[in-house]
Amino acid sequence: MQMATHEVMAGAEAWSHQGTLTTGVLVVHGFTGNPGSMRGLAEACASAGFHVEMPRLAGHGTDIEDMLPTTWSDWLRDADTAYTMLASRVEKVVVMGLSMGGTLTLWLASQRPSIAGIVCVNPAAQAMPEEIVSAIDGMLTEGTEVIPGIGSDIADPDTTENAYSGTPIRPLLSFIADGLKPLAERLPEIKVPLLLFTSTQDHVVSPTDSDFIVATYGGAVEQVKLERSYHVATQDFDKQIIFDGAVNFAFAVAES
Repeated sequence: MQMATHEVMAGAEAWSHQGTLTTGVLVVHGFTGNPGSMRGLAEACASAGFHVEMPRLAGHGTDIEDMLPTTWSDWLRDADTAYTMLASRVEKVVVMGLSMGGTLTLWLASQRPSIAGIVCVNPAAQAMPEEIVSAIDGMLTEGTEVIPGIGSDIADPDTTENAYSGTPIRPLLSFIADGLKPLAERLPEIKVPLLLFTSTQDHVVSPTDSDFIVATYGGAVEQVKLERSYHVATQDFDKQIIFDGAVNFAFAVAES
């Protein structure tokens, strides 16, 4: 993976907070997004006294050119590095993620069963159909590296996500093949308590991904459906429901 060559966009910075409690929260953003979409959730956890780590995943939050050479392994490494950093100063860790950040959250829970609990907001959990993957791969073969973006799927007209305007194909294919496809087989093995937020109208990740998680997950799942928000629900009309629910969940699993 190449190093970023562009400056970090305002509001897209990674964030670390020293809390007063013995539990920490790792907060993970989504594909082509950046920590800005999760800042409200991270600050809600910090205000409640939790330690917080919110990394900026490789290639994100700068310029889309920086994302072109990145892969699933880069993002998983970044999330795991932040987890290790956080775990070194707390007794328990809760992980929270949006979209691909939710996928990474589920992966971490499969690799680190000592995680106290996880919160996923509209996570991707199923690989795309092979015909769609083949079509995307075909565009890459023809020389197309970037297709239209998926960012800022938000119902609130007064809010815009500061995400990339395009979707880089090579990283997307890595996410599908290396992240999503194997995850489906791992879900029944994960026992970490899960709080799952699902937008009933999502134009990026189908709510059926959440249905799949509920049907196959190996641990306890509490699902909350969001009726007023689209994909980036952490910046949408139902964001306070997420903030309050996630903080209460973190307290509950920390005490269990």
